Order: sequence, then C-alpha cells, then structure tokens
Amino acid sequence: MGRANEPLAITTPPGEGADDIGEIRDIVGFHIRLAHGAVYRHFTETFADLGLTQKQVSVLWLVDDHPGIAQTGLANRMRMDRATTMAIVNRLQSRGFLERGKSQTDGRKQTLNLTDEGRKALNVAKAAIRQHEDWLKSRYTAAEVNKLIELLSRLHE
Repeated sequence: MGRANEPLAITTPPGEGADDIGEIRDIVGFHIRLAHGAVYRHFTETFADLGLTQKQVSVLWLVDDHPGIAQTGLANRMRMDRATTMAIVNRLQSRGFLERGKSQTDGRKQTLNLTDEGRKALNVAKAAIRQHEDWLKSRYTAAEVNKLIELLSRLHE
C-alpha cells in the first residue's frame, strides 16, 4: 500500500489509441517505463491489503535469507543508500517485523533479524509474490523468462 502522498499506480492502463505511438515505438526506455508501470500497478493491486511496499518486502526477504545481516550489507544488496535503508528498517522495526542486535564480530555493527511477526508477514507476502509472478510469467515461456531476466540484469548489474 502506498503512503498517503504517493500514487498507487504510476501509469494508467492503455486506452483508445494507445497503439498509435509513432516513432517512440522504437525507444527501449519507453517500453521499459511502460512495462515497469504495468508490473508496479499489478504488484500494488496484489499487495493492497498487506500494507507493505516492494522495498519493505525485499528487506524482509533478504533479512530472512541472511539472518544477522548488517544494515550496510542490506543496503549493498538492495543497491540503496544507507539513509533510505535505515528508514525502511526503522519502519519495519516499529511494526514489530525486525529486531536489531549487536554483532558478535564487530561491535560497531548492528545485526538484523526477523521477528515471528516479521516471518508471518513475509510468508503472506511470498504468497502474494507468487501470485504476482504467476501473472507476470504467464506472458512468457520458461526460456523467455530466463532470457528476460538475463537481459534485464545487464541494465542493473
């Protein structure tokens, strides 16, 4: 669910005349923006009742996959700055989904772990993600999904 000042969808579904886009049809970035909008819109609809954002779910998932991860390690994996990561972690901690602890190996670092409530929220989110992924992947063959991931990875790695 988006925050009060944040739109729930960044694009609108195609309407009449949407296919007549002219020369911009050959602009890759335009298609990436449209694809992102469609995926984001469906994700938002799928997650509307959970009260979690994509980034919050990603944080819960990464902390579950890497118990005791430091906030800096989390920021690196999410490719986000430390301040943004801290804000997300603080919000999840205030909701009782994460707990901070002291690192056994580095006294300057705090560890992050899921609480039981965080684990429950993640399990519900994973079910919603499976539904969302089924919707997304239904447009492609398994080979096309693998190729799409490979191609998109080149843009962000």
